[in-house]
Formats: sequence, structure tokens, C-alpha cells
Amino acid sequence: MPVLIALVGLAAAVAWYVIRARHAAQTAGDLLDMANDVRLAARRFGFRHRSDLHPVESIERAELAIAATAMAFQDLDGLPTQDQRDALQLQLRKMLKLDAEETKEAMALSRWLVAQCGGADPALSRISHKLYKISGVDALQPLLSVIRGAVLPGEVLSTRQKEAMADIQRAFKL
Repeated sequence: MPVLIALVGLAAAVAWYVIRARHAAQTAGDLLDMANDVRLAARRFGFRHRSDLHPVESIERAELAIAATAMAFQDLDGLPTQDQRDALQLQLRKMLKLDAEETKEAMALSRWLVAQCGGADPALSRISHKLYKISGVDALQPLLSVIRGAVLPGEVLSTRQKEAMADIQRAFKL
């Protein structure tokens, strides 16, 4: 009887390790796919990361900077819901005239840029300053349209988001 219990226990332990190994392999595959998405998005937007510069300083297109700033704005209130992400994606397509694939890639690259800045607060400040350098005051209206359009009906801006609107205006020297 003790041998039977030991064999059942051994079989359970092996099954547990096999399941964990499969999940680890799936997670690694997902990470590789995500890295590939960011790489392809960077290629489409002409983004070239230089080792001597912060990634935000390598942004050359206003569309990417607007997408990243809007994403950082959404992240100020915690991780956005699927509905919030969908609203942002719709606004990027509508206001910046991006196609579906460009929008998807802009959002993937924007998520990476926000992470490279160390969070939403520093990303919002840094990317909005870069957007001002790229396009000047002309980029403020499309940015604000994207941000306002991505706010769901009935949703109220948090205190951090209200402060961020003031930070964006300061970045644009208004």
C-alpha cells in the first residue's frame, strides 16, 4: 500500500511539473510574439533606437508620440479596461487617419515606450515634451482630441489625469 501511494504521489508531481513547463513555454512564446510586435511596429514607424539616447528621443513621427502620450494618460488611472483601449484605438484611427494595422502597431510601440520611461507619469511628461519638439503647438489639438475622445461616456477624469492635462499644456508652453 505505501508503494502505491508513493507511485501516485510521484505521478502527481511529474504531472504538476509537466503542466508548469508547458505554461512556461507558452509564456515565453507570448513574450517573443510581443517583442516581435514591437520590433515590427518600430520598423513601420521608422523608429530607430540608439544606445546613447533614451527611446523617447528617437521618436520622429508625431502620430507615434500622440499615441504614446494618450496611452500614458490612460495608464495614470491604472491599467485601462478593454473598452478604454478600444476607445483609444478608435480615436487614433479617426483623428490621426491611421489604418487598423498602423493603429495596432502604434499602440504596441506606445506601450513599450511608456514602460521604458518607468511608468505613466514620467512617460507623459517626457513624451509630450518630445511631441512639442516634433510638431510644435500644432500637435496639441489632435492630442487633446484623442485623449478626450478616448474617455468613455460617464467616465470622470481622476485627479492625476486632471493634473496631467495641465502638465501637457505646460509642455506645449501654454
